Amino acid sequence: MLTGREPRFGKTISHSHRRSSRRFDPNIQRKRYWLESEGRHVRLTLSTKGIKTVDTIGVEAAVKRIRARGVKA
Repeated sequence: MLTGREPRFGKTISHSHRRSSRRFDPNIQRKRYWLESEGRHVRLTLSTKGIKTVDTIGVEAAVKRIRARGVKA
């Protein structure tokens, strides 16, 4: 919700050097935060980098950024 992470695609290379397609999924977590201004909890779906960003800028600013992108939080 915060960073916009999406899966990336690449190749798996075997010992014989044959290539096959694979998918790199981001480390997505669902985390619940207390939103003081609204007096309620919000559940955010974040990558681990997004969790670190919330720890740095605060929950209020993070929810403001998410809502500015048009995502309901």
